[in-house]
Parts: sequence; structure tokens; C-alpha cells
Amino acid sequence: MLIIIPYFLLELYFSLAVGSKIGFLGSVIWIVITFIIGMGLLKNAHLSILNSFNSLSSGKLNIDTFHNSATSYFLGAILLIIPGVFSDFLGLIALLYSLFLQLGGTIPSKNSKIKKSDNKNSDDIIDVEIIDYKK
Repeated sequence: MLIIIPYFLLELYFSLAVGSKIGFLGSVIWIVITFIIGMGLLKNAHLSILNSFNSLSSGKLNIDTFHNSATSYFLGAILLIIPGVFSDFLGLIALLYSLFLQLGGTIPSKNSKIKKSDNKNSDDIIDVEIIDYKK
């Protein structure tokens, strides 16, 4: 519960700062546009999930990446619906992360590193001998 107080304070600060720069009408237009974009993203969420599911079935994504992509997509859309500059910024970051994952990017972790020598049954390892002929 205490973590929500700094969020509200940041939201208030950034909304007032941007509102003072662009004016009242600009702020209202900003809120309406981001609401429409967020609702459009939620309305077309099934297409994004279907695209991610197709990538999952073809082997381009693993199940964790699929889950992270779907979760960040929904979180980004919901954050865009919530009025405020800070929530829009967080929603944009979540949507960019979802796009990054759908394009095949991953963030490696220290625990997921696999040594090639430990994986004896891998078909991805090619044994090569290099012969250097000097004349």
C-alpha cells in the first residue's frame, strides 16, 4: 500500500509539469488520445496474442517469453487508459518491451547460460577442424 503513494506523487508531479507546458486543452487532448489508443490496443489484443502464439508454436518464442510479452502488452494498454503522463510513459515502456520480445529479443539471465560442452545431445553443435596450409 505504501508503494502506491510515490506512484501518485510522481503521477501528479509529471502531469502538472506537462500540463503547465501544453495547457489545459492540450492535457485533455492527451488524455483522450491515450485513452483511445489504450482501448484500441485492448480491443485488438487477441491479434497480438495470436501472433505471439504463432511465434510460440513455430519455436521463435519460448513459453516464458510468450507470457512476458502478453503480460506487458496488457499492462501497457491498461496504463495508457489510466489518465496521467507517468502512467502513459510506463505503458509505452511496457508496449516497447512487448514489441522487443515479439521480435525475438531476449534478456539473458545469469542462470540461463548453458555451457556447450555440457549439452551432449544438441544438434546445434558443429565440430570443425581448421587446417592451415603454409607455403
